[in-house]
Parts: sequence; structure tokens; C-alpha cells
Amino acid sequence: MGDAIVESLTQVFSFQSLVLMLVGVVVGFAVGILPGLGGAVTLALMLPFTTGMEPVQAFAFLLGMLSVTATAGDITSVLFGIPGEATSAATVLDGHPLTKRGQAGRALGAVLSAASLGSAIGAVVLVLAIPVVRPLVLSFGPAEFFALTMLGLTFVVALSSGNMLKGFIMAIFGVLVAMVGIDPQEGVPRYAFGELYLWGGIGLVPLVVGLFGGAEVLQLMLSKQSIAREDVAARDFSGIGQGVRETFAHWWLVIRSSAIGVGVGMVPGVGGSVAQFLAYGHAQQTSKHPEEFGKGSIEGVIAAGAVNAKESGSLIPTVSFGIPSGAASAVLLSAFLIVGLDPGPDMLTKHLPVTLSMAWVVILANFVAVAVSFLLIRPLARLTHIRGTYIVPVLIMLLVVGAYTASNNFADVLVMLAASAFGVVCVRWNWPRVPFLLAVVLGSIAERYLFLSYSLYGLEWLTRPPVLIIALIIILTVVRPLLRNALRRRAEQDTPQKTGARS
Repeated sequence: MGDAIVESLTQVFSFQSLVLMLVGVVVGFAVGILPGLGGAVTLALMLPFTTGMEPVQAFAFLLGMLSVTATAGDITSVLFGIPGEATSAATVLDGHPLTKRGQAGRALGAVLSAASLGSAIGAVVLVLAIPVVRPLVLSFGPAEFFALTMLGLTFVVALSSGNMLKGFIMAIFGVLVAMVGIDPQEGVPRYAFGELYLWGGIGLVPLVVGLFGGAEVLQLMLSKQSIAREDVAARDFSGIGQGVRETFAHWWLVIRSSAIGVGVGMVPGVGGSVAQFLAYGHAQQTSKHPEEFGKGSIEGVIAAGAVNAKESGSLIPTVSFGIPSGAASAVLLSAFLIVGLDPGPDMLTKHLPVTLSMAWVVILANFVAVAVSFLLIRPLARLTHIRGTYIVPVLIMLLVVGAYTASNNFADVLVMLAASAFGVVCVRWNWPRVPFLLAVVLGSIAERYLFLSYSLYGLEWLTRPPVLIIALIIILTVVRPLLRNALRRRAEQDTPQKTGARS
């Protein structure tokens, strides 16, 4: 193992590998800043360029590009409320409110430092987990994956503490939206209303871009003010260092969120956006100040950033036995075949240095991207103080480009506009958007795993031990906020009585 680590370091730090990694970082940074294109699509476009490369050089280029897209996407999420990636959507929830309070530097300092630490933790876990993870992942079947999706939905409904009924209603609505398209079992269109576009379902990218970014831009346009309020416009960006310090102060939250990122990243078909919302929900439930979440909680920003460890987690099943955990991993699997590698036992024995080099590339690429991001924080954060009438046209153009480039279909732009209007309505009447979005992400996944579970096991899947354990966690997740709210109401009722007795 020690010889393989040394050999992998030597290969990564060769001149060709470093240059290709830096090129990949630049491409990934640009893709992350521009909403809608996506890391998986960019990987697919760049895949032909890896033909003829050595394995380590190819993965330095591809992983350097992939590992920074989410980090760069966090920048637009914080500054403009527009997720550069679907996996950056949770960063909007507290990062953008901090920007509106003139604390863009603090939010960016926290999310970028958390992202770099998360990627390092994920890479270490990748190295340690590869030899032992195969039997664990293989022991999970459709029933366990369905239970995990239900856990994700439960977490996000519990995010709406004090408004759990609204969260539940929005989650149901999100599941209905996820049902739009071809029924995977019957092969017939559902809720398509005769429109061919709806046969493929409603695209996640235009939905995310509109629901969060479009809603914020519309509100900015109506207010005719800057993104950061005028009463805080005179502040400087010294909060960058404060954000970094707060990340290290919440080191245990960083580790827990990174662990969630790695764990969810290992599960095929779930995706990075789910990991972010799970970590965000966990952070709120364990926070001493859960009421601050959604209004500018630095803990929410840190949890969303630390989930960057998911990229390393997604490599574990891909490398170990050729099961991609998502679209980007599937493209990487194609890269294995192009450079002449077979995922599985060979990657853990004969080609172990190549496998370990992936961990080093992820760490180096993220640190380079974060360093570049810190250099650009001040000029980027100053954009938030430009009057809305000047910056709104540029943001609208980004929204349209981001929605259209998802599938090069103008109907996606219409979906983005509809989602923008829906997002404004949700903000105006205080309906949570997160349960809706995550239900859209998890709805089709849950349906597929439920069908497979029943087909394979009948109703016996309900008695499988991992399913029972996850079900217990779901019950505790629901009961805990209800008990907390009940105790809080009792305390509020007791306080006036005690005050009256003293007087």
C-alpha cells in the first residue's frame, strides 16, 4: 500500500498531469459559475480529448474538472441566489440571505473553506474505504435504497419546523411533479396532457434555476435595489476571514456533513443534491439555533459546502465494481474503458496507484479552485452592491442560458419562468421550497425502488433489518421536532404564569 501511495503521488505531480489538472480546473470553474450546463454534460463533451492519454493524466483532467464544478457553483448560489449546479441548491438557502445582509464575504469564506475540507476528508475516506466497501454496498438492495429515499424526504419535511404541514404538502406536490413523464413500469405517459415535451419529465436544471435563482431575480427586479441592502452597502469584505474561522470552529459539523456526502455519494442513483439537503437537514436538527436556518445561518452554509466530499464517495462503487452512482460517475466509467481499465478487482490490486491518484487529484483540484475563488471573492462580492436595474438583465440572461443549455429545448425556458413565478409565490406566502425540490429529485427514484422492492420480495421487504433501522430513524426524525415545538409552546405558556405569580 505504501509503495502504491508513493507511486500515485509521483504520477500526479508529473508535469503533464499537473498541467492537465489545471486545465480541467479552469474548465470546471467556468462551468460551475455558469448555471445549467452541469459537470456530467461537460465531462461527456471533454471525454473524446482523453483518447491516447495515460490513465492518471486522463483522470487528472476529468476529475480536476468535475471536482470543482460544485465549488464554483456555490459562488453564484451565495452571491445571486442562482445555483451554478443542481448540487449547489442548498447553498442558496442561507448563503444568499447572508449576502442580502451584506455578509457575502463571510458566506463565501465559510462555504469555500468547508468545501476544501470536505473534499480532503472525502478523499481520505476513499483511500481507506476502497478495500472494504464492496461487501457493504452489495448488501444493499432496492428495499434499502427506497428506505433511504424516504429518509431523505423525511429530513427535508422536518426542515420546515413550525410549518411541517406546509412542508408535507409541498413534498406531496413535488412527488406529483416527479411523476410527470413516461411511466417506467407501464410505458405510458402520465400527466403529459398531450405535450411531447412532458413525456421526458420536467427537467431538474430549469426547475432549480427558476425556483431559486429566478425567484430572487424577480424580487430584485421589483425592489429596484441592489442584492445587498443599501444600509449595509458600505461594509467591506473583511468577513472572509471570519467565515473561514467559523468553519474551523464548527469542525465537527464539517466532519459529519462530509460523512453524509461520502455515504450518499456511494448510493447509486441518489445524487449530490440529495446529499446536500440531507446534510443541511441534519445540521438544522442538531443546531442550537434551528430558527436561523433559511434566514442566514452560517451552519447551514458550512453543512452545504462540506458535502463536497460526495465526489469521492461516488468514486467508491464506480472503482470497486463498476456501478456508477450518478450521471457524472457513468461518464467517468466510460473514461475507464477509453484508457483501457476495467473497474473491479484490478483497480484495487494491479492498478491501485491509478485508483489512489484519483484521491490526490480531488484534493489538489479543490484546493486550487478554492485558492482561485478566494482571490476572486472581493471583486465578485462587489457585484452584489450594483443597483438591480443594471445587474438584472445580466442575471436574466444567465437564467435563460442556464435553463436552455440543459437540453437545448426552449420549453425548458418556459419551465424556468413558471418555476420562477412559483418561487415568488412561495416566498410571498412563506411556503417552503426545499421540500418541493427534494421531492422532485427523489420522487422518481423512490418509485423505481418501490416497484423493484415489491417485485423481488413482495411485502417481505418491509421486514428486512436495514429497512427497519432506517424506518426507526424516520420516526425519530418526525417525532423530535414535534416534541421540541410542544416543549417550546409549554415553556412560553408557563413564562407568563410565573411572571404573573411574582407580581
